[in-house]
Parts: sequence; C-alpha cells; structure tokens
Amino acid sequence: MAQVGHGGAHAVRRTGGARVRGPARFAGIMLVLVGAFHLAVAVATVAADLFLVVLGSYVFGYDVATWGWLHLVLAVLVAATGIGLLAGGRPSRPAALTAAVLSAVAGFLFVPYQPLWSLLIIAGDVAVLWSLTGNHPADAP
Repeated sequence: MAQVGHGGAHAVRRTGGARVRGPARFAGIMLVLVGAFHLAVAVATVAADLFLVVLGSYVFGYDVATWGWLHLVLAVLVAATGIGLLAGGRPSRPAALTAAVLSAVAGFLFVPYQPLWSLLIIAGDVAVLWSLTGNHPADAP
C-alpha cells in the first residue's frame, strides 16, 4: 500500500485488486438472484409435475423433467457467472452477458409452462443486460 500525507495524519490508497463498480455489482447480485430463481423452478419442476401449466399445442414442448434439468444447469451457470462478476474477473463481463441472454431465451421458451416465474427471470435478465451494456455515471474512473 502507498501512504501519502504530511505530519501525523495520512491517507492510505489501495493499489491492488479489482474493484467492482456499481452497475457490475448490481448485475452480479442480480445474476445470483436469477440463478436462485432457476434453481427454485428446477426443484419444483422435477419434484412435482403439478407446478407446471402444460399447454397442449406449444411448439417448444419438452418433457417436464427436461425443463427441470435445463433450469438446474442454468441455475449453476448463471449463479457462477454472477459470482465471477462480483469477484471482478475481466472475462466475466462477456460471460455474464451471454449467461443473461441464454437465461432470458430459456425463460421466454418456458412462459407457457409457468408464466409468472418466467417473466420474473426475464425481468432479472433484462436488468442485468441493461446494467452491463449501458453507459452509467458510476462507470467513470
């Protein structure tokens, strides 16, 4: 650490480590939260088939267990990406964007099965995408 100052009082400035700024911190927290939502949907889908509202003529109709496993994989992927973003890793920003897009697409395809959970997941993903791609005052050095 470098110390700057005169006399008895001095300021300490940190010189190492990555600092996660506001929008990236928000996106990381939201990704972990969206991962938790995917986990809740996965557990409920695999544990009880009564959780889903199954429509008869849906183009992207898969087995209920398939949706459960897909949400479980997305839960791990999205939450891990959020943790990586919070840790301040440089390649985590594009990975977070990719994970949010994949999560939103899966949420969109899952809307006929469980509309409220899907819209909640999509809203979280949109917030992450806005946070990571917008030009925010907190991003300034």
